[in-house]
Amino acid sequence: MKPAARIAVMGTALAAICAVLWYALPPERLTQAPQAQFQTIDGRRLALSDMQGKPVLVTFWATTCESCRKEMPDLIRLYEDLSPRGFQIVAVAMDYDPPNLVLDLARERRIPYTVALDLDGKVAAAFGRVSLTPTTFLIAPDGSIALQKTGELDMRRLREQVLAYL
Repeated sequence: MKPAARIAVMGTALAAICAVLWYALPPERLTQAPQAQFQTIDGRRLALSDMQGKPVLVTFWATTCESCRKEMPDLIRLYEDLSPRGFQIVAVAMDYDPPNLVLDLARERRIPYTVALDLDGKVAAAFGRVSLTPTTFLIAPDGSIALQKTGELDMRRLREQVLAYL
């Protein structure tokens, strides 16, 4: 192989490796919640700042994510138990998830908390370029990030953390 061709192949391989790492790495570590705006599945616009003063769980999920589906009953119980005291959950469907599948699953599972669509990926980008599901953020009443987790949650610990803010 000629040197120029070898350089071109190596450059292409390096670009591919960088692209894979970009999508496979966990999101940036945040200390403060971003100024995110959510588009809910029922057509409402909701700003994260509207919920300041309350603990808020923002979880990024996908209809094809088995871990996400496995967590749903626990999140529903947590929300039903603690929402009367001010706790909020916003479940953000990833931009690649077809809205009709998100709507169907939300209805099928009778999800009582807010479900949002991220059609343009701006919410995932605001939270540090989230690309893996589930990725979850617990936002303290003061707007700081109290928990950032990629993968399944420890529901007992999460409940304890939320209760400490209520």
